[in-house]
Amino acid sequence: MILLDDFMVRAALAGLGVALAAAPLGCFVVWRRMAYFGDATAHAAILGVALALAFSTSIFIGALAVSLAMAMTVSGLSGRGFAMDTLLGVLAHSALAFGLVAVSFLSGVRIDLMAYLFGDILAVSAGDLAVIWGGAVLVLGLLAWRWQALLTATLNPDLAYAGGINPRREQLVLTLALALVVAVAIKVVGVLLIAAMLIVPAAAARPLSATPERMAAFAMLIGAIAALGGLGASFRLDTPTGPTIVCLAALVFAVTSIGGSLASRRSGRAAR
Repeated sequence: MILLDDFMVRAALAGLGVALAAAPLGCFVVWRRMAYFGDATAHAAILGVALALAFSTSIFIGALAVSLAMAMTVSGLSGRGFAMDTLLGVLAHSALAFGLVAVSFLSGVRIDLMAYLFGDILAVSAGDLAVIWGGAVLVLGLLAWRWQALLTATLNPDLAYAGGINPRREQLVLTLALALVVAVAIKVVGVLLIAAMLIVPAAAARPLSATPERMAAFAMLIGAIAALGGLGASFRLDTPTGPTIVCLAALVFAVTSIGGSLASRRSGRAAR
């Protein structure tokens, strides 16, 4: 327990937990082109925060419930006459707006809105740490259990049906995992940056990977480097921690993208 009394150690463990949970899930978000879907789910979490504070319940439970409801709503409405990008745009911004308005109606409750929008990793408590790592273990266990089925349904839905896999069911598994990640990450990077932690490490890992499993492993490594390196850089430079973590992940993405492009050009010249 003495170790957990150091706020920097708690912050590092929290960032590591979120990075390890978000990175492999982010690979499926990238493969399925669900970036805006993740954004909409994350934005809905602020409404969950407002409801949790209004009913004096756990922030984690409130964010999880509303994020899951948003993800299920999007899944249910898709393909019913609405273009997906339009539907996600309407729901994402509406949920964020309703959440911000709902927070303003809370009387007698002190709330640091910036902490929920951009994260407050340095204020993570031992209890928050237990929630973050509990959620991370659940997400990783869920993905490990359904990995092959999720991968098949992502790459070829027809092949999944032929193999007895229901792509709709696998979509629901991803929806649940996404809601869990949003709920555990809200304390670390905030609702506005959760989607970045899902997408950027996975996108940065893509040029380095020849297989889906390797991409997930590299994404976890890049996410961990961004979380720990961003925390250290934030401490030294006195910058906001959540945005600094995302900035470092973006720099890694730039490096791997440029490196991948140069490697492709060299291989192309060698082939000639």
